[in-house]
Amino acid sequence: MTRRIFTPSLSGATTLAVAAAFSVATTADPLIQPGDWDDLEPSSAHRQISVDIVDRLRDGHFIRKALDDEVSSQTFDNYLEFLDLRRLHFLASDIAEFEEYRLALDDALREGDLEPAFAIYNTYRDRALERIEFESELIEQGVDQFDFTTDESIEDRSEAPWAESQAALQDLWRLDVKNRVLTSKLAGDSLEEIGEALAKRLDNRARAIRQTRSEDVFQRFVNAFALTYDEHTQYFSPQDSEDFGIFMSLSLEGIGAVLGTEDEYTVVQRLVKGGPADKGGVLKPLDRIVAVGQDEDPLVDIIGWRSDEVVQLIRGPKGSMVRLKVIPAGAKEEELRIVEIVREAVNLVEQSASKSLLNIERDGREHRIGVIVVPTFYADFEAMERGERGYKSTTRDVAQLIEELKGEGMDALIVDVRRNGGGSLQEAVELTGLFVESGPVVQVKSLRGRGRVLGDRDGVAVWNGPLAVMVNRGSASASEIFAGAIQDYGLGLVVGSPTFGKGTVQTLVELPPHGGQLKLTERKFYRVSGASTHHNGIVPDIEYPAPADALQRDRWQGGAIGGRGLDVAPVDHESTRRFAPHVAKLRSQHQQRVADDPDFDYLRARVEYLEALRARTEISLSEKTRLAQKAADDAQVLAIENALLIAKGEEPVATRDELDDRRLAELTSDPYEPANDSLVKETANILIDYLDLSQGIALAGDDAKASVQ
Repeated sequence: MTRRIFTPSLSGATTLAVAAAFSVATTADPLIQPGDWDDLEPSSAHRQISVDIVDRLRDGHFIRKALDDEVSSQTFDNYLEFLDLRRLHFLASDIAEFEEYRLALDDALREGDLEPAFAIYNTYRDRALERIEFESELIEQGVDQFDFTTDESIEDRSEAPWAESQAALQDLWRLDVKNRVLTSKLAGDSLEEIGEALAKRLDNRARAIRQTRSEDVFQRFVNAFALTYDEHTQYFSPQDSEDFGIFMSLSLEGIGAVLGTEDEYTVVQRLVKGGPADKGGVLKPLDRIVAVGQDEDPLVDIIGWRSDEVVQLIRGPKGSMVRLKVIPAGAKEEELRIVEIVREAVNLVEQSASKSLLNIERDGREHRIGVIVVPTFYADFEAMERGERGYKSTTRDVAQLIEELKGEGMDALIVDVRRNGGGSLQEAVELTGLFVESGPVVQVKSLRGRGRVLGDRDGVAVWNGPLAVMVNRGSASASEIFAGAIQDYGLGLVVGSPTFGKGTVQTLVELPPHGGQLKLTERKFYRVSGASTHHNGIVPDIEYPAPADALQRDRWQGGAIGGRGLDVAPVDHESTRRFAPHVAKLRSQHQQRVADDPDFDYLRARVEYLEALRARTEISLSEKTRLAQKAADDAQVLAIENALLIAKGEEPVATRDELDDRRLAELTSDPYEPANDSLVKETANILIDYLDLSQGIALAGDDAKASVQ
């Protein structure tokens, strides 16, 4: 049994056509209507795996929990929510029939009986196809049938009662279609375009349902059960396990292409920089792949396949060749060509740590501020276990980048872990060790075992100069370990917005042969100060406005593990107190600087606007009302955006369309550059303030020089 320790990312790994070979042989069927197919059933392997998962959770999870009626009821509710969050498919009568399972799922799980789970899913599938059939007929009657002068609306239905009758359910479906028609109409689409787009969307939904496999149903159900423990315990299917390994190692073998689906086609979304497809130049973004062949084997038609099955067919070991039949981007369907690509080792450079150097002139002096962006805490564990000396990891990459920045004359360093949802616990500890000469980094405790203190003991810091760590709500788990340790040691300033608040550690446990993996919450971590980040997160020393947080739901409350009040005793560590004497002054100077700063005015205005949007719980289906709301929203958004453009000497925009076109052009042109990020630039200015204070140089507005601490 293999066990690897993670503080996993909040988001899943990207689907890539880049890893090991795995053939799938299926063919595309025409769309299937309700009653045209057999019910999905669990396999014998699923029954055994479910029993194994029950045992693993009972014996290995952070908390002890009896598999009883309470867990059964929670699993039941979770599963229904997974299937029908908006309550637009099941009838109240369906739920009444399912109630016989509410207190029986614990016994079923214990015995590997998955019939209740599949019975619920098969009913859901029938209802979903009934909805598609109803909406298709509605659209065929013409989207001009809707009356947008009536006083109708749709509401958030996540807590609404289930529909009592088929007629009531169909009325909800009608309102949903009506809303989509009105939304498209207000966007300027013609009724003909709207009808065609909605019909195509329904075809895609029907195809996705048709392609559902028993593995998908099993995974959804056992994860509904795993959620009763905590929301980071999760079952990975064999395929998801492979993708997670790719995500963690950032190293794989294949062609280096990110794939998606459009209608029945597999479409190249983008190419991985430096991968064989990118270097060969024979495959382009938006190319449609219609057939795949291995070496000289016959081509297999893959139109209508699930994208994950296509990915598995294209993956393969380095040195092998894959042949793709492709319709080039923008070409007609008959303009086919066959391309040959030799698979190679591919590094996912987009997810690797990267650096830049900001040259900032202030008060007649030039300052060089290094910036290192760390998107995730990654490590190639397989290469590590094989004893390869040059295996890829976050710490190795960052250490090299720091040395390069030092060689370029760096005065201070920013480490940006915004949107970094976590990864390897070991990497979080080792990365902190680049800044801590020796000492503890994190406390890890189990409810059933003795606590451990993980730390750095090499006596060397790669960088011991001025440091700032940038965080936001997307920073979680491993990012919080790193930022919390830097803050506790006083080695650097933490700036940004409060972090997510995930303070648990997961282990990947291999299940029986070809059974996938269980990501199991095994321990809880604490800062060296004794504080828990669970639910609390990391509170920055200096906070920035965060528009992205305004649309997030309230931070989760810690699940079964709990949140506040779970602190432990601190461990001995020597705080440098490097920044502590200056924090108040640095915060005051920052507030003065951004009080009338156009970029920060923009961020504050965006937060206010998005919080107002979040407060809305109802959408009107009256065209007059929606037009008035849209006009008010457009005016507010344009005012916010134009204030920033004018302040920067740029031409204001007249319409939302013009604004959207400009923003799209910005997103699809140059890659992210820290030098263009107002928050990075302000962080650099804060570090320059610190440099001045530590050198006894008076800051703007000071009556006297700051004392050297």
